[in-house]
This record gives sequence, structure tokens and C-alpha cells, in this order.
Amino acid sequence: MDTTYRTSGDTEYYAHGTPAERWERARLFFAAKEYTAAARVLTGLVEEVPEQTGPRLLLARAYYHSAQLLRAEAELRTIVERDPVEHYARLMLGRTLERQGRHEEARPHLRVASALSGDFGAAPADV
Repeated sequence: MDTTYRTSGDTEYYAHGTPAERWERARLFFAAKEYTAAARVLTGLVEEVPEQTGPRLLLARAYYHSAQLLRAEAELRTIVERDPVEHYARLMLGRTLERQGRHEEARPHLRVASALSGDFGAAPADV
């Protein structure tokens, strides 16, 4: 099979359907721990509806779990810029920075996430 054809077919598969159908497909991939496949679906969806937080947050999570940390960081920073009190994005951004060994940068995001969730003493939950 020609690689160009396969890539074109793959792109068509991941982009196929209505936004609601692609959202559901991405969620199914994510639930099955197929994070790279989820990210491929979500990338197009986020481009189509960039103002929606849900798809962008799930894309960041898919990137995080597939060790695409710079991409996860970029998506999370976009969310936090738009909505500074989105505590889960703050938590994930902190964890993403920690995973990159950037603990000093992570600390303020983790503190804000804890404060926003009302959990001042406990460690943040797993992302």
C-alpha cells in the first residue's frame, strides 16, 4: 500500500463525522488509553472549535499521557490564558512542568490549583 494513500485515509478517518461524533470518538480512544489516536481526532476538533475548553483540555490530557509534554504545555497555557481560574488546567500544567523537571515553574500553578479547588493541605489528584 502506498504510504501517501494510507496517510490520506488515516486523516480522513480521524476527521470524519460531525464535531459531536469526533468528540465521542476521541473520548472512546482516550478511555481505551489510545492517547495518540485521541490526540489525532482532537487536533482537528480543537482547530474547528478553538473557543471550547473541553476538547482542548482532553487534547492536553492525551498529549500528557502520550509523553508529548511540550504540546500538552502549549494547550494548557492557552486554556489558562483564557480562563485563569480553570483549576484542572492549572493542575495539569503544574504536573506537566514537573514531569519536565521544571519544578519551580510548576509550583505556582499547583498552588493556584489547590486554592481554587479548596484543597489547601492535600496533594493534587492525578491527572
